[in-house]
Amino acid sequence: MCEFLKNPFYREVPQWTNQENAFMNEDILNFHRLLEGYEPTPVHSLNGLAKKLGIGSVYVKDESFRFGVKAFKPLGASYTIFRFLKSKWEDSYASEFTVSDFKNHDKMAALGAFTFCAATDGNHGRAVAWTARILKQNAVIYMPANTVASRIKNIESEGARVVLIDGTFDECVSRADADAKANGWIIISDTAYPGYMFYPQFIMAGYSTIFREMDGIVTMPSSCKADIVILQAGVGGLAAAGTWYMTHKYGKNRPRIICLEPTRADAFMESVKNGKPTHSKQDYNSIMAGLNCGVSLLAWDYISQGANYMLTVSDTYAEKAMRQYYYPEGNDPQIISGESGASGMAGLLALCEEEKFSTLRNELGMNSKTSVLLINSEGDTDPVNFKKVIS
Repeated sequence: MCEFLKNPFYREVPQWTNQENAFMNEDILNFHRLLEGYEPTPVHSLNGLAKKLGIGSVYVKDESFRFGVKAFKPLGASYTIFRFLKSKWEDSYASEFTVSDFKNHDKMAALGAFTFCAATDGNHGRAVAWTARILKQNAVIYMPANTVASRIKNIESEGARVVLIDGTFDECVSRADADAKANGWIIISDTAYPGYMFYPQFIMAGYSTIFREMDGIVTMPSSCKADIVILQAGVGGLAAAGTWYMTHKYGKNRPRIICLEPTRADAFMESVKNGKPTHSKQDYNSIMAGLNCGVSLLAWDYISQGANYMLTVSDTYAEKAMRQYYYPEGNDPQIISGESGASGMAGLLALCEEEKFSTLRNELGMNSKTSVLLINSEGDTDPVNFKKVIS
C-alpha cells in the first residue's frame, strides 16, 4: 500500500547540528572532474510524459552510467576515501594533500597500503571497490547472502573480496564494523551509526556533485525550475545531499521536497512517525534493493527537518516506472533504470495516479504548470530482473 505523510518536523529554516563544512567545500566538483572517466551526467526533459500526466515538466538527472559503475555511488565513495587519505597525509607529513594528489603515485606509495571495507546492497560496495582498484588498494565488501548474483559479480570484477552475510543490510554493517576493527581495515560506510559519525558526511557531500552539475540547467541562480523534487532514500545520503543543496541555494524558496521509500523498506517514514530514527523491522525486502536499509543518523538530521513529505510506493510502481523509462512517451528519450533508480519515477506515477493522494496533490498545488525533478540513481544493475520487468 502506498502512503504519504506530511512531515511534522519540517522547518523553513532548518537548525542542523551536523557539520556543514563537508558540503560547503567547493573542491568537491573539482575533485570529481579529475577522476578518469568523469563527465557530467545528463538531465533529460520528458515532455511527453509530463503531458500524459497533466503537469508542466519532468526533469530526470540520469546517473545510469556514472563512471561505468551504472550508479551515482562513486561520487560519495571516492570523495570520502580522498578525505581519509588527505587526513592521513597531513597528519604524517605536515603538508597539504590536494585534490590532484589523489592521482599522485609517489604520494600514494608513501602512504602505504590500505584495505577499505563497506557493507552494501550493491552500488555503494561496488563504488568503494572501484575507488580501491583505481588506487591499487584492497577492498572487502559485506553483502546480504540473498543479493542477486550480478551485483556480487560486479563488485568482484573491481577486484574486491565479497563476504556474504546471512542477514540484513544492517547486520552487514555490524559485521563489517567488527571485522574492520579486528583487522585494521578502513571503514567507508555510507550510513552513520553510533561510533561512526565522521566519514558519512563526506559520502553525502560527494553526492552534492549531482546537484552542482545541474546549475544553469535546472538549478538556476535565483530559482529552481523544479517545483517538486522527489528524492529516494535508502540510508538517506542522496536525499540528505539534495535537501541540503536546495536549502543552501534557495532557503525558504526551495522546491517542495518529497522523501521517497518503498513500502517494504520505509525506515524514514517509520522514523518520522516515531519522532526518532527507528529500526523496528527485522527485514526489508523490496525489489528496490538499494533502498532496503535503515536510517543513517546523519541523514536523519537533514531529511527530518528539510523534507516536506514522506512518500512510500509499492514494488509494482517500481516495475511500472522501469517500463515507463524504457518505453518513453512520444519523443522522450529512452532511459535505462534499475529498480532503485526508478523509485523516484515510481513516486511520481503514484502521486499522479493514486486517488488517495488527491489531498497531497492539492497541497502541492499540482497543475498543468508544475515541474518535477527526479534522480535516476542507477541503471540495470540486475540485468536478469531488468529484462524480466521490461518484457
